[in-house]
Amino acid sequence: MKELIDEKPEIKKSGTTTVGIVCKDGVVVAAEKKSTMGYLVASKESKKILPIDEHIVMTTAGVSGDAQTLARYMQAELKLFKLQNKRKISVKGAAVLLANILQASKFFPYYVQLLVAGYDEAPSMFSLDAIGGLEEEKKFFSTGSGSPIALGVLEDGYKEGMGVEEAKELAIRAIKAAVERDIASGGRGVDVAVITKDGIELTTHDFKK
Repeated sequence: MKELIDEKPEIKKSGTTTVGIVCKDGVVVAAEKKSTMGYLVASKESKKILPIDEHIVMTTAGVSGDAQTLARYMQAELKLFKLQNKRKISVKGAAVLLANILQASKFFPYYVQLLVAGYDEAPSMFSLDAIGGLEEEKKFFSTGSGSPIALGVLEDGYKEGMGVEEAKELAIRAIKAAVERDIASGGRGVDVAVITKDGIELTTHDFKK
Protein backbone atom coordinates (compact mmCIF):
# COMPACT_ATOMS: atom_id res chain seq x y z
CA MET A 1 0.00 0.00 0.00
CA LYS A 2 2.79 2.41 0.91
CA GLU A 3 4.39 1.84 -2.50
CA LEU A 4 1.12 2.82 -4.18
CA ILE A 5 0.82 5.97 -2.07
CA ASP A 6 4.42 6.99 -2.72
CA GLU A 7 4.22 6.36 -6.45
CA LYS A 8 4.28 9.65 -8.36
CA PRO A 9 2.04 10.10 -11.40
CA GLU A 10 3.67 10.67 -14.76
CA ILE A 11 3.62 14.32 -15.80
CA LYS A 12 2.82 15.13 -19.41
CA LYS A 13 5.74 17.03 -20.91
CA SER A 14 5.94 18.63 -24.29
CA GLY A 15 9.62 17.75 -24.82
CA THR A 16 9.62 20.22 -27.59
CA THR A 17 11.30 22.36 -30.14
CA THR A 18 9.90 25.81 -30.80
CA VAL A 19 11.49 28.58 -32.85
CA GLY A 20 10.78 32.25 -33.45
CA ILE A 21 12.10 34.61 -36.10
CA VAL A 22 11.67 38.39 -36.22
CA CYS A 23 11.49 39.64 -39.80
CA LYS A 24 10.90 42.98 -41.49
CA ASP A 25 7.11 42.74 -41.67
CA GLY A 26 6.17 40.36 -38.86
CA VAL A 27 7.18 37.53 -36.55
CA VAL A 28 7.15 33.84 -37.44
CA VAL A 29 7.00 31.13 -34.76
CA ALA A 30 6.89 27.38 -35.26
CA ALA A 31 6.63 24.26 -33.10
CA GLU A 32 6.44 20.50 -33.45
CA LYS A 33 3.56 18.58 -31.85
CA LYS A 34 4.81 15.71 -29.66
CA SER A 35 4.03 15.37 -25.93
CA THR A 36 5.56 12.64 -23.77
CA MET A 37 5.01 10.91 -20.43
CA GLY A 38 8.35 9.29 -19.67
CA TYR A 39 9.01 6.96 -22.60
CA LEU A 40 5.39 7.08 -23.76
CA VAL A 41 4.33 9.38 -26.60
CA ALA A 42 1.22 10.84 -24.94
CA SER A 43 0.16 12.93 -27.95
CA LYS A 44 1.20 13.62 -31.53
CA GLU A 45 -1.19 16.57 -31.82
CA SER A 46 -0.17 18.92 -29.00
CA LYS A 47 -0.64 22.62 -29.56
CA LYS A 48 2.46 24.54 -28.49
CA ILE A 49 1.60 27.87 -30.14
CA LEU A 50 -1.14 29.50 -28.06
CA PRO A 51 -2.71 32.87 -29.02
CA ILE A 52 -3.11 35.02 -25.90
CA ASP A 53 -4.50 38.09 -27.70
CA GLU A 54 -5.45 38.98 -31.26
CA HIS A 55 -1.89 40.21 -31.93
CA ILE A 56 0.25 38.08 -29.56
CA VAL A 57 1.10 34.37 -29.30
CA MET A 58 2.98 32.36 -26.70
CA THR A 59 5.03 29.27 -27.56
CA THR A 60 5.50 26.63 -24.88
CA ALA A 61 8.17 24.13 -23.89
CA GLY A 62 8.09 22.14 -20.66
CA VAL A 63 5.20 20.73 -18.63
CA SER A 64 1.99 20.94 -20.66
CA GLY A 65 -0.33 21.64 -17.71
CA ASP A 66 1.80 24.57 -16.53
CA ALA A 67 1.93 26.03 -20.04
CA GLN A 68 -1.83 25.74 -20.57
CA THR A 69 -2.53 27.31 -17.17
CA LEU A 70 -0.28 30.25 -17.99
CA ALA A 71 -1.97 30.71 -21.37
CA ARG A 72 -5.42 30.88 -19.73
CA TYR A 73 -4.05 33.26 -17.09
CA MET A 74 -2.60 35.55 -19.76
CA GLN A 75 -5.73 35.47 -21.93
CA ALA A 76 -7.81 36.62 -18.96
CA GLU A 77 -5.33 39.32 -17.91
CA LEU A 78 -5.05 40.74 -21.44
CA LYS A 79 -8.85 40.87 -21.81
CA LEU A 80 -9.03 42.72 -18.49
CA PHE A 81 -6.29 45.13 -19.62
CA LYS A 82 -8.22 45.89 -22.81
CA LEU A 83 -11.45 46.55 -20.89
CA GLN A 84 -9.75 48.83 -18.36
CA ASN A 85 -7.52 50.75 -20.76
CA LYS A 86 -9.59 50.74 -23.98
CA ARG A 87 -6.59 49.55 -25.97
CA LYS A 88 -4.54 46.46 -26.67
CA ILE A 89 -1.48 45.79 -24.55
CA SER A 90 1.92 46.06 -26.22
CA VAL A 91 3.91 42.90 -26.88
CA LYS A 92 6.56 44.07 -24.41
CA GLY A 93 3.87 44.84 -21.83
CA ALA A 94 2.47 41.30 -22.17
CA ALA A 95 5.96 39.80 -21.85
CA VAL A 96 6.71 41.85 -18.71
CA LEU A 97 3.37 40.84 -17.18
CA LEU A 98 4.14 37.17 -17.85
CA ALA A 99 7.65 37.59 -16.40
CA ASN A 100 6.13 39.05 -13.22
CA ILE A 101 3.70 36.10 -12.93
CA LEU A 102 6.60 33.66 -13.30
CA GLN A 103 8.78 35.55 -10.81
CA ALA A 104 5.98 35.60 -8.22
CA SER A 105 5.80 31.80 -8.50
CA LYS A 106 9.53 31.11 -8.23
CA PHE A 107 9.24 29.02 -5.04
CA PHE A 108 6.72 26.74 -6.80
CA PRO A 109 7.73 27.48 -10.37
CA TYR A 110 5.95 26.78 -13.60
CA TYR A 111 8.21 24.30 -15.43
CA VAL A 112 8.25 26.08 -18.77
CA GLN A 113 10.39 27.93 -21.27
CA LEU A 114 8.40 30.42 -23.32
CA LEU A 115 8.44 32.78 -26.26
CA VAL A 116 6.06 35.75 -26.46
CA ALA A 117 5.83 37.13 -29.99
CA GLY A 118 3.56 39.65 -31.64
CA TYR A 119 3.03 42.84 -33.59
CA ASP A 120 1.96 46.25 -32.25
CA GLU A 121 3.79 49.19 -33.80
CA ALA A 122 6.43 46.76 -35.03
CA PRO A 123 7.19 43.03 -34.74
CA SER A 124 8.89 41.90 -31.53
CA MET A 125 9.69 38.74 -29.58
CA PHE A 126 10.74 37.93 -26.00
CA SER A 127 12.07 34.77 -24.37
CA LEU A 128 11.26 33.85 -20.76
CA ASP A 129 12.61 31.22 -18.38
CA ALA A 130 10.78 29.44 -15.58
CA ILE A 131 11.39 32.11 -12.93
CA GLY A 132 10.74 35.19 -15.03
CA GLY A 133 14.05 35.93 -16.71
CA LEU A 134 13.15 38.10 -19.71
CA GLU A 135 15.14 38.84 -22.86
CA GLU A 136 14.13 40.59 -26.06
CA GLU A 137 15.21 38.55 -29.08
CA LYS A 138 15.98 40.85 -32.00
CA LYS A 139 16.60 38.15 -34.62
CA PHE A 140 15.65 34.57 -33.67
CA PHE A 141 15.47 32.15 -30.78
CA SER A 142 14.58 28.54 -30.00
CA THR A 143 13.32 26.78 -26.87
CA GLY A 144 13.02 23.20 -25.69
CA SER A 145 15.04 20.02 -25.88
CA GLY A 146 15.68 20.32 -29.62
CA SER A 147 16.76 23.97 -29.48
CA PRO A 148 20.53 23.40 -29.88
CA ILE A 149 19.87 21.71 -33.23
CA ALA A 150 17.31 24.29 -34.35
CA LEU A 151 19.59 27.19 -33.39
CA GLY A 152 22.30 25.85 -35.69
CA VAL A 153 19.89 25.95 -38.63
CA LEU A 154 18.69 29.43 -37.67
CA GLU A 155 22.27 30.73 -37.34
CA ASP A 156 23.06 29.41 -40.81
CA GLY A 157 19.92 30.60 -42.58
CA TYR A 158 18.94 33.89 -40.96
CA LYS A 159 19.28 37.08 -43.03
CA GLU A 160 18.71 40.67 -41.98
CA GLY A 161 15.50 42.07 -43.46
CA MET A 162 14.05 38.71 -44.47
CA GLY A 163 10.30 38.55 -45.19
CA VAL A 164 7.72 36.33 -43.55
CA GLU A 165 7.61 33.73 -46.34
CA GLU A 166 11.36 33.23 -46.24
CA ALA A 167 11.22 33.14 -42.42
CA LYS A 168 8.45 30.49 -42.54
CA GLU A 169 10.61 28.25 -44.70
CA LEU A 170 13.57 28.68 -42.35
CA ALA A 171 11.47 28.05 -39.23
CA ILE A 172 10.03 24.83 -40.67
CA ARG A 173 13.49 23.68 -41.71
CA ALA A 174 14.82 24.32 -38.19
CA ILE A 175 11.97 22.32 -36.61
CA LYS A 176 12.45 19.44 -39.06
CA ALA A 177 16.18 19.30 -38.27
CA ALA A 178 15.45 19.12 -34.54
CA VAL A 179 12.85 16.37 -35.03
CA GLU A 180 15.43 14.30 -36.91
CA ARG A 181 17.87 14.36 -33.96
CA ASP A 182 15.90 15.10 -30.76
CA ILE A 183 13.99 12.11 -29.37
CA ALA A 184 11.48 14.33 -27.51
CA SER A 185 10.46 16.29 -30.62
CA GLY A 186 8.10 15.01 -33.32
CA GLY A 187 4.38 14.51 -33.78
CA ARG A 188 2.22 15.07 -36.82
CA GLY A 189 3.67 18.08 -38.59
CA VAL A 190 4.82 21.59 -37.75
CA ASP A 191 2.49 24.32 -36.48
CA VAL A 192 3.40 27.80 -37.75
CA ALA A 193 2.05 31.19 -36.70
CA VAL A 194 2.72 34.37 -38.66
CA ILE A 195 1.93 37.57 -36.76
CA THR A 196 1.74 40.79 -38.79
CA LYS A 197 -0.14 44.08 -38.58
CA ASP A 198 -3.14 42.17 -39.96
CA GLY A 199 -3.23 39.70 -37.05
CA ILE A 200 -2.32 36.04 -36.52
CA GLU A 201 -2.31 33.37 -39.24
CA LEU A 202 -2.01 29.76 -38.00
CA THR A 203 -1.14 26.88 -40.34
CA THR A 204 0.11 23.30 -40.07
CA HIS A 205 2.72 21.82 -42.40
CA ASP A 206 3.47 18.14 -42.99
CA PHE A 207 7.00 16.90 -42.30
CA LYS A 208 7.10 15.20 -45.69
CA LYS A 209 6.70 18.45 -47.61
